[in-house]
Amino acid sequence: MIEKILIAVAGLGKCEEMLKQLMEIPSIQRAKVTVLHVVPNQVTADAMSAKLEEGGKILANAIQYLNLDPAKVEARLKQGDPKATVCQVADEEQSDLIIMGSRGLKRLESILENSVSQYVFQLTSRPMLLVKDDIYVKKINRVMVAIDGSESSKQCLNLALFLLRDIKGSQLVLAHVNKARTSFESTTNPEQDPVLAPALADAKKLGISYKCVTGSGKAGPEICRLAEDLNVDLLMLGSPERRPSIARALPDLDRLLGNSLSDYVRVYSKCPVLLGRTISA
Repeated sequence: MIEKILIAVAGLGKCEEMLKQLMEIPSIQRAKVTVLHVVPNQVTADAMSAKLEEGGKILANAIQYLNLDPAKVEARLKQGDPKATVCQVADEEQSDLIIMGSRGLKRLESILENSVSQYVFQLTSRPMLLVKDDIYVKKINRVMVAIDGSESSKQCLNLALFLLRDIKGSQLVLAHVNKARTSFESTTNPEQDPVLAPALADAKKLGISYKCVTGSGKAGPEICRLAEDLNVDLLMLGSPERRPSIARALPDLDRLLGNSLSDYVRVYSKCPVLLGRTISA
C-alpha cells in the first residue's frame, strides 16, 4: 500500500504532473503527501537567505499546482546536501514512495554532474518513481511490470495490483525477458510462461485485465522496447537492495557506472519508471 508519498521538487516539472496523475487513482487518494524542497548550503548568509526565500516560493507554487487536500499535504523546506536530505526525510516520514524528476543521465555522467535522483536511488531502500524531463506524462491506465521471479519484482507486482484494482478499463502488462532462448521460446504463448504464471494468477484473482508478453536477449533494451511498443503509462521493475548493511551509506559503483538493469531502464525508458526495492538482511 501507498499511504505516505514524498515528492522532491525543484520548480514545476514532470514529477508534479506525475503526482497529479497518481492522485487520480482511488487507492492513492488517501495518501499523505510531503512536498520537499532542499536548498544547498551557500557561501554567504545573504545568499542562503535569498535561496531559502526562493525555495519557499517553489514549495508554494508546487502545492498550489497539485491542489491537494490541505489536511493531507505537508510542505518541508530543508537546508543541506539534497542527496542526503531527501533520503533523511524519506526515513523520517517512513515514505512508501519517493517521486523525483530525472534528467536521465547515462553512466559516468551521473557522477560527473552530481545527479541527485541517481544518488538518492543508490542510497535509499524505498520504492522510487523517476520521471524524466523529456517524457510525456499520461493518465495511468496501462502499467507494465517486469517479472523475473525475484522478491523485488513480486513487490512491484503487488504494488501494481494495488494501483490498478480500482481503475476502470485499466490493464496490467506482465513482461518476462529470457536472456537466451531456451526450451521456452519467446514466440510461444506468453501465458504459458512459468515465470509469469504466479503473477497471472494474482491478476485473475482480482479481476484485473491483463496482457502477457515475453522477449529474449538483453533485459534492459527488451523491456524498454516492449514498454514503448505497448505504449504503457508506467513501467515497474524490481531493483534488489544488494549492498550489505554496513555499506548502505555508500553509492553502488556498479550501478553508478550503468551496469545494472534498473540503471539502463532509468536512462532509456520513454515512460515514467517505478523502481521497487527489497531490503537485504
